[in-house]
Amino acid sequence: MSSKNSKIIKILILIVVILLLVILSIELLPLFKNMTTPEGRQEIKYSLENMGLRGVFALIGLMIAQVLVAFLPGEPVELVAGMCYGPIWGTVLVIIGAFLSTILIFFSVRKFGRSFIYTFTSKEKIEKLEKSKWFKNPKKLELIFLILFLLPGTPKDLLVYIGGVLPVNSVRFIIISTVARIPAILALTVLGHGVIEYIINI
Repeated sequence: MSSKNSKIIKILILIVVILLLVILSIELLPLFKNMTTPEGRQEIKYSLENMGLRGVFALIGLMIAQVLVAFLPGEPVELVAGMCYGPIWGTVLVIIGAFLSTILIFFSVRKFGRSFIYTFTSKEKIEKLEKSKWFKNPKKLELIFLILFLLPGTPKDLLVYIGGVLPVNSVRFIIISTVARIPAILALTVLGHGVIEYIINI
């Protein structure tokens, strides 16, 4: 296969992936928008509880979808998790979803991301960039990622995509990106559980 044909195929694959993410976003946006209101969260809470064990998998699936479509807000899912399953199990389920989606994104980007980058810029430029001080010290990159994942308000799901193309150790990155999410997720599941307790005691 010629280099030109290879580039065309890569670009077409990229377009298909983007289209799939756009379609997924369009399908999920009304649901996530509904989850930003107290009434919407209550409605989804009852739906998940009525689904029994399937509700657990549905919640994990929602978290996976939210991380895949990085601009969708994660807070509503975490609040609903706390409302349905309490702060501990709610946190566990959200972390499982985040962990699975991080693995999927990270290794997909690591496998295909570099070749896509080469489609739009020369291999020599990328190699020159990788020889810079930043890229010669992956541990500094890991520390930066740890800080960013711990900071509230940072686009954590987008960071997973970025991490896939950087020279960080895959196992350590996945551990960092998963564990560093816990404080923020726990805070939101506690808040979600507190809302339900307040409503029950009114």
